[in-house]
Amino acid sequence: MPAARAEPGVGVAALYQFTRFDDPEALKEPLLAACETAGVKGTLLLACEGINGTIAGGDKALASVLGTIRALPGCADLDVKFSTAPAMPFQRMKVRVKREIVTMGEPDIDPTLSVGTYVDPHDWNALIADPDTLVIDTRNDYEVAIGTFAGAVDPATPSFRDFPAWFRAHREELLAGKKKVAMFCTGGIRCEKSTSFLRSEGVDEVYHLRGGILRYLEQVPEEQSLWQGECFVFDERVSLRHGLEPGTRAICRPCGRPLARGEACPVCESGNAAP
Repeated sequence: MPAARAEPGVGVAALYQFTRFDDPEALKEPLLAACETAGVKGTLLLACEGINGTIAGGDKALASVLGTIRALPGCADLDVKFSTAPAMPFQRMKVRVKREIVTMGEPDIDPTLSVGTYVDPHDWNALIADPDTLVIDTRNDYEVAIGTFAGAVDPATPSFRDFPAWFRAHREELLAGKKKVAMFCTGGIRCEKSTSFLRSEGVDEVYHLRGGILRYLEQVPEEQSLWQGECFVFDERVSLRHGLEPGTRAICRPCGRPLARGEACPVCESGNAAP
C-alpha cells in the first residue's frame, strides 16, 4: 500500500507479476470496472503469463485497485514501485489482453520456472563494478539514450523483441572473460524475462536488479549512485531523476521519443520540437 504523501500530486504505481492466468480475457472487464470505479487511470496488460502496467490515482483509489489485483491468482505478493506526478500522467484507463505482458517473442520462456538471481538496489553497485560482470541494459535504444548505468552495454535495439537475436549474434564477444551477467530495466520486468532467456541459452550465473531502475533511484543516494542521466518512463512525466523527481525531458508527439525541452526531433520526419 502506498505511504501517505505530504506533498501534493498523484500517486503512480508501476507493477508486474509473472503468474499463470488460464483465461486472461475473463479478467479484463472486472479489472477495468474496478479501475474506473476507483477513478484510476493508466494501462494494464493481461496475458497467460501474468500482468504488467502502470496506473495512477489517489492513495485510496490505488489501494483499492491493487487489492483487486493481489486477489488474482498468483498475485498476492505483487511488487509495486510507487512514485508521484504533479498531475494525472494518463488520459484514460486501458486494460488489454495480449499474447505476452512484455513482448520477447520466445514462446518457451517462462520466468515462473527459471529466472536469474534478484539483486537489491543497495547491493547493485558492487555487482556491476566487478570486472567479472557483464552489465546489459535491456531497454530500448531511445530509453538508453537519456540515461543508463556506468559501464553498461547498450544493445541499441529499437524493441525488446530484438533482444534475443542481438544476444545470440553477439554472445561470444559479450561473454568473453566474464563470469556473471547483470541486467536491468525500468521496473524489473524486462530484465527478469531476459534472465530467464539467458538461462535457457545455457548462461547460469545471471542477475537482475530488483525493482529496476525506479527502485534504485528511489533507494540509492545520488552521491553513491552509478546511474548517469535520467530514466525514461512510459507516461506524461517522460523521465525521472534520483529520488524519483521529475526529469527534464519532453516527448516528441509524432514518434514518442524523449527529447531535451525545445530540441527538434532528429528521427521524426515532421521535425516537431518538444514543448
